[in-house]
Amino acid sequence: MAATSSSILFLLLAAFGAGGATAATFSVTNNCGFTVWPAATPVGGGTQLNPGQTWTFVVPAGTGAGRVWGRTGCSFDSNGRGSCQTGDCAGALFCTLSGQPPLTLAEFTLGGGGAQDFYDISVIDGYNLAMAFSCSTGDRIVCTSSMCPQAYLFPEDNSKVHACAGNSNYQVTFCP
Repeated sequence: MAATSSSILFLLLAAFGAGGATAATFSVTNNCGFTVWPAATPVGGGTQLNPGQTWTFVVPAGTGAGRVWGRTGCSFDSNGRGSCQTGDCAGALFCTLSGQPPLTLAEFTLGGGGAQDFYDISVIDGYNLAMAFSCSTGDRIVCTSSMCPQAYLFPEDNSKVHACAGNSNYQVTFCP
Protein backbone atom coordinates (compact mmCIF):
# COMPACT_ATOMS: atom_id res chain seq x y z
CA MET A 1 0.00 0.00 0.00
CA ALA A 2 2.85 2.41 0.82
CA ALA A 3 4.45 1.73 -2.57
CA THR A 4 1.13 2.46 -4.31
CA SER A 5 0.65 5.73 -2.40
CA SER A 6 4.22 6.77 -3.22
CA SER A 7 3.66 5.94 -6.89
CA ILE A 8 0.46 7.98 -7.03
CA LEU A 9 2.14 10.91 -5.27
CA PHE A 10 5.07 10.72 -7.73
CA LEU A 11 2.70 10.67 -10.74
CA LEU A 12 0.74 13.64 -9.41
CA LEU A 13 3.92 15.64 -8.85
CA ALA A 14 5.21 14.72 -12.31
CA ALA A 15 1.91 15.74 -13.94
CA PHE A 16 1.90 19.04 -12.04
CA GLY A 17 5.49 19.75 -13.10
CA ALA A 18 4.79 18.90 -16.76
CA GLY A 19 1.93 21.39 -16.87
CA GLY A 20 3.89 24.10 -15.09
CA ALA A 21 5.22 27.29 -16.57
CA THR A 22 8.41 27.40 -18.56
CA ALA A 23 10.58 30.20 -19.82
CA ALA A 24 10.61 31.81 -23.25
CA THR A 25 13.81 32.31 -25.22
CA PHE A 26 14.22 35.69 -26.93
CA SER A 27 16.67 36.05 -29.83
CA VAL A 28 17.51 39.63 -30.79
CA THR A 29 19.34 40.08 -34.11
CA ASN A 30 20.98 43.18 -35.55
CA ASN A 31 20.53 43.27 -39.34
CA CYS A 32 21.46 46.98 -39.45
CA GLY A 33 24.66 48.21 -41.05
CA PHE A 34 25.65 49.80 -37.71
CA THR A 35 25.96 48.81 -34.05
CA VAL A 36 22.76 48.60 -32.00
CA TRP A 37 22.68 48.28 -28.22
CA PRO A 38 19.51 46.29 -27.43
CA ALA A 39 17.99 46.45 -23.96
CA ALA A 40 15.27 44.48 -22.19
CA THR A 41 13.12 44.93 -19.11
CA PRO A 42 12.07 43.66 -16.62
CA VAL A 43 14.73 40.98 -17.12
CA GLY A 44 17.43 43.62 -16.76
CA GLY A 45 19.64 43.48 -19.74
CA GLY A 46 21.60 45.18 -22.40
CA THR A 47 24.47 44.44 -24.71
CA GLN A 48 26.33 45.60 -27.80
CA LEU A 49 25.34 43.98 -31.10
CA ASN A 50 27.50 44.62 -34.11
CA PRO A 51 25.94 44.03 -37.56
CA GLY A 52 24.91 40.38 -37.97
CA GLN A 53 25.17 39.47 -34.28
CA THR A 54 22.42 37.92 -32.11
CA TRP A 55 21.78 38.25 -28.38
CA THR A 56 19.78 35.48 -26.70
CA PHE A 57 18.22 35.64 -23.25
CA VAL A 58 15.54 33.82 -21.27
CA VAL A 59 12.38 35.39 -19.81
CA PRO A 60 10.39 33.51 -17.14
CA ALA A 61 6.76 32.58 -17.85
CA GLY A 62 4.38 34.94 -16.10
CA THR A 63 6.47 38.00 -16.94
CA GLY A 64 4.25 41.00 -17.66
CA ALA A 65 4.94 44.39 -19.19
CA GLY A 66 8.17 43.22 -20.84
CA ARG A 67 9.97 45.40 -23.36
CA VAL A 68 12.84 45.06 -25.83
CA TRP A 69 14.25 48.05 -27.72
CA GLY A 70 17.32 49.10 -29.61
CA ARG A 71 19.58 51.91 -28.50
CA THR A 72 21.75 53.85 -30.92
CA GLY A 73 24.81 56.07 -30.65
CA CYS A 74 25.95 54.51 -27.37
CA SER A 75 29.22 54.72 -25.52
CA PHE A 76 29.91 52.87 -22.24
CA ASP A 77 32.92 52.64 -19.95
CA SER A 78 34.27 49.42 -18.40
CA ASN A 79 31.77 49.79 -15.52
CA GLY A 80 28.77 49.80 -17.89
CA ARG A 81 28.09 53.54 -17.42
CA GLY A 82 27.60 55.85 -20.38
CA SER A 83 24.88 57.19 -22.63
CA CYS A 84 22.97 56.61 -25.85
CA GLN A 85 21.58 59.06 -28.38
CA THR A 86 18.28 57.12 -28.53
CA GLY A 87 16.71 54.69 -26.07
CA ASP A 88 19.06 55.54 -23.19
CA CYS A 89 18.10 53.97 -19.82
CA ALA A 90 19.59 56.24 -17.17
CA GLY A 91 23.11 55.84 -18.58
CA ALA A 92 23.27 52.10 -17.86
CA LEU A 93 24.43 49.31 -20.16
CA PHE A 94 22.24 46.81 -18.26
CA CYS A 95 18.81 48.43 -18.20
CA THR A 96 16.49 48.02 -15.27
CA LEU A 97 14.10 50.74 -16.42
CA SER A 98 12.66 51.63 -19.78
CA GLY A 99 14.55 53.74 -22.29
CA GLN A 100 14.03 57.39 -23.08
CA PRO A 101 12.08 58.30 -26.24
CA PRO A 102 12.34 58.11 -29.10
CA LEU A 103 12.37 54.31 -29.19
CA THR A 104 10.63 51.53 -31.10
CA LEU A 105 9.35 49.01 -28.54
CA ALA A 106 8.70 45.29 -28.76
CA GLU A 107 6.26 44.69 -25.88
CA PHE A 108 5.21 41.34 -24.40
CA THR A 109 3.31 39.63 -21.60
CA LEU A 110 4.05 35.94 -21.12
CA GLY A 111 1.36 33.66 -19.72
CA GLY A 112 2.22 30.86 -17.39
CA GLY A 113 2.29 27.23 -18.52
CA GLY A 114 -0.07 26.75 -21.45
CA ALA A 115 -1.71 30.18 -21.19
CA GLN A 116 -1.54 32.61 -24.08
CA ASP A 117 1.22 35.16 -24.53
CA PHE A 118 0.61 38.60 -26.01
CA TYR A 119 2.99 40.79 -27.99
CA ASP A 120 3.07 44.00 -30.06
CA ILE A 121 5.26 46.77 -31.41
CA SER A 122 4.70 50.31 -30.15
CA VAL A 123 5.87 53.64 -31.58
CA ILE A 124 3.82 55.67 -29.08
CA ASP A 125 7.12 56.75 -27.47
CA GLY A 126 8.63 57.59 -30.85
CA TYR A 127 10.50 55.62 -33.48
CA ASN A 128 14.24 55.07 -33.74
CA LEU A 129 14.79 51.73 -35.53
CA ALA A 130 13.02 49.47 -37.99
CA MET A 131 11.96 46.31 -36.16
CA ALA A 132 10.30 42.94 -36.70
CA PHE A 133 8.85 40.96 -33.80
CA SER A 134 7.46 37.44 -33.93
CA CYS A 135 6.75 34.41 -31.82
CA SER A 136 7.33 30.83 -32.88
CA THR A 137 3.60 30.13 -33.19
CA GLY A 138 2.19 33.51 -34.28
CA ASP A 139 2.26 36.41 -36.69
CA ARG A 140 5.33 38.43 -37.63
CA ILE A 141 4.90 42.16 -37.02
CA VAL A 142 7.12 44.46 -39.10
CA CYS A 143 7.56 48.18 -38.50
CA THR A 144 9.80 50.20 -40.81
CA SER A 145 8.59 53.77 -40.19
CA SER A 146 7.12 56.01 -37.51
CA MET A 147 3.66 55.60 -39.09
CA CYS A 148 3.81 51.81 -39.03
CA PRO A 149 0.28 50.42 -39.56
CA GLN A 150 1.07 47.24 -37.57
CA ALA A 151 2.28 49.15 -34.49
CA TYR A 152 0.55 51.01 -31.69
CA LEU A 153 0.59 54.64 -32.81
CA PHE A 154 -1.67 56.07 -30.08
CA PRO A 155 -2.51 54.91 -26.55
CA GLU A 156 -6.13 54.28 -27.57
CA ASP A 157 -5.17 51.76 -30.28
CA ASN A 158 -6.62 48.46 -29.13
CA SER A 159 -6.38 46.15 -32.11
CA LYS A 160 -2.61 45.87 -32.46
CA VAL A 161 -1.96 43.12 -29.87
CA HIS A 162 -1.12 39.67 -31.23
CA ALA A 163 -1.70 36.42 -29.35
CA CYS A 164 0.72 33.56 -29.25
CA ALA A 165 0.54 30.11 -27.71
CA GLY A 166 2.06 30.01 -24.24
CA ASN A 167 5.63 28.68 -23.95
CA SER A 168 6.60 30.11 -27.35
CA ASN A 169 9.97 31.60 -28.24
CA TYR A 170 10.47 35.06 -29.72
CA GLN A 171 12.55 36.79 -32.38
CA VAL A 172 13.25 40.55 -32.49
CA THR A 173 15.10 41.80 -35.55
CA PHE A 174 16.44 45.31 -36.02
CA CYS A 175 16.49 46.52 -39.66
CA PRO A 176 14.48 43.53 -41.01
